[in-house]
Amino acid sequence: MIGAIAGDIIGSVYEHTPLKTKDFPLFHPACRFTDDTVLTVAVAKAILGNGDYRRWVWETGRRYPNAGYGGSFIRWLSSEDPQPYNSWGNGSAMRVSPVGFAFGDLETVLAEAERSADISHDHPEGIKGAQAAAAAVFFARTGESKKTIQKEIRDRFGYDVDRTLDKIRPTYGFDISCQGTVPEAIICFLESESYEDAVRNAVSLGGDADTLACITGAVAEAYYGEVPASIAEQVKTRLPRDLWSIVAAFYETHQMTLPA
Repeated sequence: MIGAIAGDIIGSVYEHTPLKTKDFPLFHPACRFTDDTVLTVAVAKAILGNGDYRRWVWETGRRYPNAGYGGSFIRWLSSEDPQPYNSWGNGSAMRVSPVGFAFGDLETVLAEAERSADISHDHPEGIKGAQAAAAAVFFARTGESKKTIQKEIRDRFGYDVDRTLDKIRPTYGFDISCQGTVPEAIICFLESESYEDAVRNAVSLGGDADTLACITGAVAEAYYGEVPASIAEQVKTRLPRDLWSIVAAFYETHQMTLPA
């Protein structure tokens, strides 16, 4: 989960100033956590508690009202009885990584990913995006090869993950849809050589950089192991204590190694 949060922070300054290169300062002085982080932590909180995704996403989101939510989600947060609004946006996929880390079998991962999406992003593409992102994390953390992960995502979800970044990058632009974000994020992981390389791949596409890097970073952490301590320390220094405490509790509960 730290991999997702670090990706969000690293990509935050490039969301509206896109890059087409992997050569950039990993932690820009202006980088910060955004809605991707807040809602990822909220999903983790729900898993640690009673599984009430709607409650914890709503409560945590309202504590951080200026995190950069989209207009429809702002209205969802503002409601006293928030209901799903048929969204196919990538918000369902950006927040789902704790599901891929927490549960022990694919069937449960897919069911919980759907539950986490359905509170707001109940369009079939919104659900599929969350399930694909969570499944990629699950496959990566359970030791599947990149070739197997690629095949599973292609065959189960119908995403075209056989493209290369060199083919995608020249014409790729800002895209907030699951169908235009999740496959690209997984390709960024598939072409990577390390956690950091995966995140640099995601930012280099020049799209919705924080969300691409958030999804990519989660899969990369699951595959490569714990996030480098120097990166994790940057995350810790940028998160409020309440959010970091949830991250730490999640790692302890699910017997994940918290980077020193």
